[in-house]
Amino acid sequence: MIRMNNDYHNGAHPRILEALAATNSESYGGYGLDPWCEKAAAAIQDHLGTARTDVHFLIGGTQANYTVIAAALRPYEGIISADTGHIHVHETGAVEHTGHKILALPAVDGKVTAEAIAGEAEKYGTSGVKEHIVEPKMVYLSFPTEYGTLYSKAELTAIHEVCQKYGLYLFIDGARLAYGLASEANDVTLADLAALSDAFTVGGTKCGALFGEALVLVNDGLKGHFRSYMKQNGAMLAKGWLLGIQFYTLFKEGLYFDIARRADEGAMVIKKALAEKGIPFYIESPTNQQFVVLTEAQCRTLAGDIIYDDEGPVDGGRRCVRLCTSWSTTGEEVEALVKKIKTL
Repeated sequence: MIRMNNDYHNGAHPRILEALAATNSESYGGYGLDPWCEKAAAAIQDHLGTARTDVHFLIGGTQANYTVIAAALRPYEGIISADTGHIHVHETGAVEHTGHKILALPAVDGKVTAEAIAGEAEKYGTSGVKEHIVEPKMVYLSFPTEYGTLYSKAELTAIHEVCQKYGLYLFIDGARLAYGLASEANDVTLADLAALSDAFTVGGTKCGALFGEALVLVNDGLKGHFRSYMKQNGAMLAKGWLLGIQFYTLFKEGLYFDIARRADEGAMVIKKALAEKGIPFYIESPTNQQFVVLTEAQCRTLAGDIIYDDEGPVDGGRRCVRLCTSWSTTGEEVEALVKKIKTL
């Protein structure tokens, strides 16, 4: 069986395992105050065009999301998200558990638009009963989105301008950031994210690491006491150097981008085979996640050799299926899936 249901089903890139093994007998200071975390932060900052950022390393994506939101917002403030956003549909109410309401807006191709954000902010701004409603204070978006789609630089710029106008933080969830940056359809850089957002994450768990997310804080107003929020939310790893070593290995020679590029290239080969077979796409994605609409019979045929992600029923008794490549997907696995697609 070939696993194509997600991009975190393998352990870690061999170079990361080698780096961890090479340093296993060494000892370092704890809680992220070690030379490896310093080197990893500097390696990430080299791509940002500015060193005026704080970089923290957390264990997972959900933890990073709710810790940032808990640190940034007051009790009466909420966060705007697409109704397909990860924090809204895949995190078991983690954000609400911090005491903050998610203000979900209809997604367009998995994305929230600048116009919709402005409308939500304007609704609060013109309300005569502000003390009775939640104040939007942050915008959450993911890059790529839950459906593998990308925000263009123009779209991010428009959202940034709306956030500036209404005094909203912009937080970008980059759990799959590598696959977005590596896409041929992408025109956004890490430096652009640093210029257009207040905070964003650089995913490791789904992008070659054993575990971990790097959080980049750009806005000075979010930096104070953030390590206290990390500790309070269980986000401060005692053996923090294990995160630093992984991210330094991913970024010191561009491994982060190389492995994601191969994953995207494999996904495009699969996408081409699906199109040639005449299989409809649920949504057009230029990244490692491909969403297609299959009949029940096609699902059964595919399941004979491929482990895929069943996204649920769509019209006509068909189902939406996700096929997902990763940093660890081999050319042989892509070839085998293409061969299987031809039999559907």
